[in-house]
Amino acid sequence: MNIEVFFAMAAFPFTDLSRLDHQDSLPQSCDTVVIGGGIAGVMTAYYLAKQGQHVVLCEKGRIAGEQSSRNWGWIRQQGRHPAELSMMVEANRLWHQLAGDVGEDIGFKTTGVLYMAADQAELDTYERWLPFAREAGVDSRVLSARELADQLPGARGNWLGGLHTPSDAKAEPWLAVPALARLAKRSGVIIREHCAARSLDASGGKVSGVYTEAGRIGCDQVVLAGGAWSSLFARAQGIALPQLSVLASAMATDSMPVAFAGGAADPSLAFRARADGGYTIAHGFSHDFYLGPDAFRYFGAFREQVKSGLKTTRFRLAAPSGFPDAWGTSRRWQSGEVTPFERLRVLNPQPNMRTLNAALDHFARVWPEFGRPTIRQAWAGMIDTLPDEIPVIDRAAELPGLVIATGLSGHGFGIGPAIGRVVADLVTERSVGHDLTPFSLKRFKSGRVLKPGLAF
Repeated sequence: MNIEVFFAMAAFPFTDLSRLDHQDSLPQSCDTVVIGGGIAGVMTAYYLAKQGQHVVLCEKGRIAGEQSSRNWGWIRQQGRHPAELSMMVEANRLWHQLAGDVGEDIGFKTTGVLYMAADQAELDTYERWLPFAREAGVDSRVLSARELADQLPGARGNWLGGLHTPSDAKAEPWLAVPALARLAKRSGVIIREHCAARSLDASGGKVSGVYTEAGRIGCDQVVLAGGAWSSLFARAQGIALPQLSVLASAMATDSMPVAFAGGAADPSLAFRARADGGYTIAHGFSHDFYLGPDAFRYFGAFREQVKSGLKTTRFRLAAPSGFPDAWGTSRRWQSGEVTPFERLRVLNPQPNMRTLNAALDHFARVWPEFGRPTIRQAWAGMIDTLPDEIPVIDRAAELPGLVIATGLSGHGFGIGPAIGRVVADLVTERSVGHDLTPFSLKRFKSGRVLKPGLAF
């Protein structure tokens, strides 16, 4: 679809369950069932189908209805955790290929990513990360204040320097992920929206099927790529997954002059030029966190994140009704019962307008000649995060046949294609081409959890 036509017609976020695009009939059996229609699930299903697998993707709401369409749209190698950097380099390459394969304009462009440092500590962080970039072949470099000013003509920010990666890219997430789902469908994937996976069936101690609200599907393998809902689903299967969710707010502005063609951020502001002539704008670091049962259950695992995020996190006493970690959300159910995944099809939290207005004020101070941006639309999403801020990509030892791919921690859109390719090869027992030790599910029990903060 033409981008201008899309922005004129589309209702975003994708919460309208009367406009389902994928209502394929479910088979009695298949090779693999993928649970979750975000970018990780869509890409996993696509690459499995490319290997000749018979694949069914079940999404409780709509494809890309949650964080996969609500993110900033950055395809970013810059600042990645060293453990996932090689995978992100692969993802960058795959995006170039996929942008042509989808046969639609998804707003994909190589425009670079830029970070602006407000103090010497930030610049030092960039310098410490550069050796990882060089080892991975990424073209990142630290900029002086003068070089940064050349990248941002007219800006009046009080920055000491920056970090720039020219090969980083961007795309429009609410266009890209649905387009990738259509590509997966053309490749043979059966996709069913408004179809929650309720529980797993096991025979002889291993996966033998999935109970969905539309019936049972027999299979030998299941991929759990449920984003913010993954921990709730896993816990019901007897698998502990210390995953929590944070609320991140963002907004789209009306058309404005171009300050920077790609994505840029400092601690108080993040923005990306959009294909419709406006910007996606958010606060650089600020987010909201709902206190719920899992927050207390996993407090010990997340204590480092809590200590480092106290100044930028707004704590709320309770999540809205039906959210994965809401106090009233069920933790146990039978395969024939209505589940939390059906009671709330799409997570659609209210944005924090105070945070967004602070970001707009900062933008207006930095570019006074632009004036204060006008908000066209504001939204929020729930980011699934793990204690070390990198995902789980692993087989569940407790239940052979189950592969878990979740906890993308706000980095999922850019790295999604590589996650899908890696998970597909993990399912089919091929060489994945990357060291998955840092992404092990067992790391939370073994004490091998990496320290957060190596990525930024």
